[in-house]
Amino acid sequence: MSKSDLVHRMERLLADRQPFVTATVVRAAKPTSVRPGDAAIVLADGTIDGFVGGVCAQASVRLHAARVLETGDAVLLRLLPGLDPEGDGDPCAHDGIIVAHNPCLSGGALEIFLEPQLAAPRIVITGETPIARSLEAVANAAGYDVARDVEPLASDAAVVVASHGVDEEDILKRALETGVGYVGLVASRKRGDAVRDSLDVDDVLRAQLHSPAGLDIGARTPADIAVSILAEIVAGRTAHAPVEERAPTLSIAHTGPATATDPVCGMQVLAADTTPHLDVDGERLYFCCTGCRDAFAARIA
Repeated sequence: MSKSDLVHRMERLLADRQPFVTATVVRAAKPTSVRPGDAAIVLADGTIDGFVGGVCAQASVRLHAARVLETGDAVLLRLLPGLDPEGDGDPCAHDGIIVAHNPCLSGGALEIFLEPQLAAPRIVITGETPIARSLEAVANAAGYDVARDVEPLASDAAVVVASHGVDEEDILKRALETGVGYVGLVASRKRGDAVRDSLDVDDVLRAQLHSPAGLDIGARTPADIAVSILAEIVAGRTAHAPVEERAPTLSIAHTGPATATDPVCGMQVLAADTTPHLDVDGERLYFCCTGCRDAFAARIA
């Protein structure tokens, strides 16, 4: 895949709001088959588009890219040849660097920069009122992806209805049932209560509606109200989130992507359908490459 192909692939993924990791070789010590500047895209399922090394290097990239997507933090992956001298098989990140030992490397070492590319959180706004337009401007300036009058998704950061009574109940109902984190209605407290009571949802979902939308900061102008709404959205996403969601770290000892140990070479690999695997007596075994998988299959044949 050429550099231009990679760029076009990234553009499509970003447009589709699909998270991925860019993997770029920054150092390659001989003998290796890659050069600094070689790059690839790694998807959440472990699919690799591009070239950042042989199959065993790809196994390490696949695993640590999944962890980078989980933490949201870029890391420098340093792959060294040979077995792990510590023998723990679980490298830790320090100062943004992960050191992993790759028994499959043929004497060379690699350094690969893994950078997560995550879609900006989306806010869905309904309405053509001054408050709706102000919220769109404020949210865009804050780095949110703003969508107008689209079907809400569970992954959306918020759905805000500011339509002054036009088609409110239907979009609010769909957003609440979809599980959107923040659902807000721009209305007076009295009218907001009336709309809440009219929604055809259970009491638990009904209680999740924010109306009047926004923190009570004495806002009066459309711009100030927009700021108060965005502040309430941010507060719901960060200030009141669990600690592990607010402050992800580079530690990879926490619950993360499923991993397995190659029974042939001892490498830790991503336990995913894209990883070479073999089903034995009802158990799925994962391997760093097809070579290890075939060797194991021959051993038990």
